[in-house]
Amino acid sequence: MPFPLAIIAYTTVFLFGIVIGSFLNVCIYRIPKHETIVTTPSHCMKCGYHLAWYDLIPVFSWLFLKGRCRKCGDKISAQYPIVEAANGVLWVITFARCGFSADTCLLALAISALLVLSVIDARTYEIPFGINVFIFVMGALRLLLAPEHWLSHLTGFVAVALVLTVLYLVTGGRGIGGGDIKLMAASGLLLGFGGNLMAFFFGCLYASVIHIARMKISGAGRMLALGPYLSAGILTAIWFGEPILGWYLGLF
Repeated sequence: MPFPLAIIAYTTVFLFGIVIGSFLNVCIYRIPKHETIVTTPSHCMKCGYHLAWYDLIPVFSWLFLKGRCRKCGDKISAQYPIVEAANGVLWVITFARCGFSADTCLLALAISALLVLSVIDARTYEIPFGINVFIFVMGALRLLLAPEHWLSHLTGFVAVALVLTVLYLVTGGRGIGGGDIKLMAASGLLLGFGGNLMAFFFGCLYASVIHIARMKISGAGRMLALGPYLSAGILTAIWFGEPILGWYLGLF
């Protein structure tokens, strides 16, 4: 792709990404409270002021208002621009790594769902079932685009989740959470067998290294939300799965 065209393409992807990121913030706040994410207008959490369209421009409105409500002046969480910008950056990297295609659009949407899932799980230690269903649907749509890979995707849907289900039953739910099992099942349909194994391996690796470091540095407890680490593993498999697999097979 010529450089000027690439700049336009990736800028467009980023702008779409931060717009979707604005909706992700709605999901992050409302889903744990079991509130609708569709019909209720965006509003200030303190005074109830219904935000105008110019208050909802991703990233820029927060910066312009200096992180405060236009009406009551109450502080607005920095999470809003961070999630919006993060989703834009994630989308740009995904399209840069995977190319411009319908399949990449499905992967980008799944990554957005993983971002929502990670923030919610980190806060509540719960993975909303609806987010796992959404990732499952993205996987099913990917399978429709490439039906010749049905065996890999269906095996991926079962393999890791089945092992984790056994672990769940043996430990009485202390070794793994039900939401994590459903996430790896949905991820298996999204990535296929090899990709899901890689995602689970890297997710566990990230959890081990990062959480042990957090325990040593900041005194974090032994309990951890596994969803963000598994999401990072899934992201690794999406972005770098093929070169990592090629390198590994090359060893033999």
